[in-house]
Amino acid sequence: MKNRFYFLVLCTIVIACSERKNTTEQVKKVTSLSSPAAVNSGEPFLFTDKDSTVYLSWLEKAEEKTTFKFSGFQNGKWSEPVTIASGDTWFVNWADYPMIAANGKQFVAHFLDKNGESTYAYDVKLTTSNDKGNNWVNPVLLHDDGKQVEHGFVTLLPFEDNFFVTWLDGRNTAMEGSEKMENMDHHGAMSLRAAIVDSKGKKISEWELDNKTCDCCQTSAAITANGPIVVYRDRSDQEIRDMSIVRLINNKWTEPKSIHTDNWKIKGCPVNGPRTVAEGNNVAVAWFSAASDTSHVNVIFSSDGGATFGKLIRVDEGRAIGRVDIVMIDGNTAFVSWMEGSALKAAKVNSDGRKEPSITIASSSESRSSGFPQMTKSGNHLIFAWTDDKEKNIKVASISL
Repeated sequence: MKNRFYFLVLCTIVIACSERKNTTEQVKKVTSLSSPAAVNSGEPFLFTDKDSTVYLSWLEKAEEKTTFKFSGFQNGKWSEPVTIASGDTWFVNWADYPMIAANGKQFVAHFLDKNGESTYAYDVKLTTSNDKGNNWVNPVLLHDDGKQVEHGFVTLLPFEDNFFVTWLDGRNTAMEGSEKMENMDHHGAMSLRAAIVDSKGKKISEWELDNKTCDCCQTSAAITANGPIVVYRDRSDQEIRDMSIVRLINNKWTEPKSIHTDNWKIKGCPVNGPRTVAEGNNVAVAWFSAASDTSHVNVIFSSDGGATFGKLIRVDEGRAIGRVDIVMIDGNTAFVSWMEGSALKAAKVNSDGRKEPSITIASSSESRSSGFPQMTKSGNHLIFAWTDDKEKNIKVASISL
């Protein structure tokens, strides 16, 4: 009996030491990086180009002016920040943030500028650079409806020799004629639109993809071997707000199709959009849902460019608030990040349903001022960026794959 007792004690010690070792190893995986952003910065966005250069864009706020900047990360160092644009009439929002995309030498970026007195009356403006982001041309309007309503929640991606852009558009929310409303933005339904623009921001093609969507969730897009796909939070007449996908196949867009039936019925927008990524025709999607009053962060895979999807994989740990991101590691594996309460978490997940233990990237905040954390892949590393709402600046970290 005594020997058995000592054996159990020894096993307990070994297990405890192993757990402490694993915890230590997990902490060591997260490496803090310097941030090129100054104090009073926020709304970060990360993008990796075809040469594996990581770009971080962000907003810096002064009393009367907002400045949009970016920096590139190569060989362990950030380049000197470059100003993309600045203004004193911009719409600055924790969830509807500007972004940047690059296909090598050519860059495109967008920001939001107020176009009327209503709170949510603002335009999407595109600006471009043909010298690797050193100089930026005067911005142009993405949309041409001319209405003082909401336009935003943009996704930008390189596509062939041009750029693909999708956004939520409020042109159908305004009442026609002479009647005016103080809050036009939620009178009618928001729609989903997409366009292809050239390196100067000029539209080559434009489409309406869905005439009724959720009002203020981020859009997401990816370029598959078959062409662009867009994943977004849809909105039915019964106020079911699940994730849908549309695909550009042979120059024609498919009808909106649900990627999974969550049946989340909610009368307001949850301000929590999906993220999707593709490698060839292998696609992964991450999103947040609170159907049946239970918060989930889900991941789902497709091997046919988003035509069909496999089984749902839940990755959260019971306290999810969403704010997801996802990158593809290979055709069957992805890394997903999300907010678990005030913690920024990340985990590796396989299309067969296997999920590795999560890694805590940082302690953040559930408040809006902490924004939407960002994640991107470059070589054998994942780069993360988020807003520290206490210090009022952007933090950056990495983990090795």
